[in-house]
Amino acid sequence: MFAFWRAGACLIALAFWSLGAAAWERGTVEKFATLPAGQANPEGLTVDRHGDVYVTTFAVTAPAGTPGQLFVFDSRGNLKRQVSVAGSSSFLLGLAFHPQTNDLLVIDFGGKQVLRVNPNSGNSSVFMTVTGNAGLNALNFDSAGNVYVSDSFQGIIWRTGPRGGAGVAWVQDSLLTTTGVPPFGANGLQFNSGETSLFVANTGNDTIVRIPVNAGAPGTPVVFTNSVNGADGLFLDSDDNIWVAANQADEIVVINKDGQAIAKLGDFGGIDASGAPIGLLFPASPALAGGFIYVTNLSLDLRVAVGATAVDSGWAAQVHSHTIARLRAVIPAVPH
Repeated sequence: MFAFWRAGACLIALAFWSLGAAAWERGTVEKFATLPAGQANPEGLTVDRHGDVYVTTFAVTAPAGTPGQLFVFDSRGNLKRQVSVAGSSSFLLGLAFHPQTNDLLVIDFGGKQVLRVNPNSGNSSVFMTVTGNAGLNALNFDSAGNVYVSDSFQGIIWRTGPRGGAGVAWVQDSLLTTTGVPPFGANGLQFNSGETSLFVANTGNDTIVRIPVNAGAPGTPVVFTNSVNGADGLFLDSDDNIWVAANQADEIVVINKDGQAIAKLGDFGGIDASGAPIGLLFPASPALAGGFIYVTNLSLDLRVAVGATAVDSGWAAQVHSHTIARLRAVIPAVPH
């Protein structure tokens, strides 16, 4: 009996060892920067050519009439300035520098518009307008400088030219809408290197959608891959791997051309003594710069934002110090 028990125990230990040996190598997530006290829910993020990191907030608890906030950090995570974006709501999402004009474009979710923002003064002008009950979320560009903006509510990818103006519905499809939680459909988006496909995250459906492109014209959207838990912001690397923030799994998932996960980076480790998340908590917008991934810890309590309870809601409610995280942009060996 003892020999049988000992053999069984050895098999159990071996099984656990095997599972551990096959686990994803998640890397090390460090706290890159912290918002000033009283500021919350960093969401949009971009990095300029000098290495400065620009962050906007989706401030669900800000008093009505509060303008949106833009924060600029240097490459070491030191706050350089905080800027109030004139003429905006407090609900700012994606932002990026236009690759040709170098204008800083910022999505004003609450205002259903895209703004051209002076990153020093905060002065703004309307860059793009759309129609309907829009939920503008993320933006990106093609090689001609056209601007593409995802609409989470209407299931549209809007397009306008390099100088802006009225958006045209480039694609509208049910695969870009959702009835899930979080209640955002089309989100992060980017073309592959050949501009033959536009990849779009659908947050509420946990999918990545591929829109085929031929000479700039879109084809019929298809689901490229499933089960990315809360697929949010994304970017593609030089090998066309998709790096996507899974906001309900507190990780960055790397997906290859076959739609297969080849890495899962980061994790949530609780709340530290300062009230800041350890690791990733509701990661939203990742960006690649200088061999690092920078990502906002949105730390959004969905009970407050949309009246829905999520597994991280209780943790998000404990956050009092809101952060931007950083980790090495390395794809570890795939576990076997």
